[in-house]
Amino acid sequence: MFGNISVCLNYLGEIMENLLSVSSELLKGFGENLKLFGLTLLLALPLGLVVTFFSTSKFKPIKWLSKTFVWIIRGTPLMLQLFVVLYVPGLVFGVPIKVRFTAALIAFVINYACYFSEIYRGGIESIPIGQYEAGQVLGMTKSQIFFKVVLMQVVKRIVPPMSNEIITLVKDTSLARVIAVAEIIMAADRFSARGVIWPLFYTGLFFLVFNGLLTVIFGRIEKKLDYYRG
Repeated sequence: MFGNISVCLNYLGEIMENLLSVSSELLKGFGENLKLFGLTLLLALPLGLVVTFFSTSKFKPIKWLSKTFVWIIRGTPLMLQLFVVLYVPGLVFGVPIKVRFTAALIAFVINYACYFSEIYRGGIESIPIGQYEAGQVLGMTKSQIFFKVVLMQVVKRIVPPMSNEIITLVKDTSLARVIAVAEIIMAADRFSARGVIWPLFYTGLFFLVFNGLLTVIFGRIEKKLDYYRG
């Protein structure tokens, strides 16, 4: 009886040791996902606003150039864009990108800036023209109208689509493995090569927990903005 208990305890000990070892490796890989996610968000959010200004410009050459660029980026796979950013500078211009994470970051920032720009544009254009005219009647400048009348209404309207896009970004960071960025799924795949498949499914837990946290955060933001009936 005591022998069986000892065997069970040893077996459980081995399981826990393997779980901790795998978790440590996957957590290290997920750190790359989070770094790519955070930097993409930090750079793509303001860049998307700049693209929006170009896309809504009254100067037609800039407007159509911006719209064409956004169309190309939104109409082609992010995976293809990763390869383009990694290889084209070196092959065409003789300036190779040596750090693969940098190539992934550039591709992600450009891709998501274009998606964010369309969300911004939709939010801004959804505000009735009468609100701009009312601000002008009250003697407000264009910047005062935007920041005091329009901005909060735009923010309220873009939070749901923006939250969906940001959650998609979390999952898309796994695509960085195609150019050999050592993110979580690449870490799990190393275990698969040894004949251990469960770490690959275990990666889903990391994404579920992080996206669950983001869902709660965005839910609270929406509730806080709910008082503002734009």
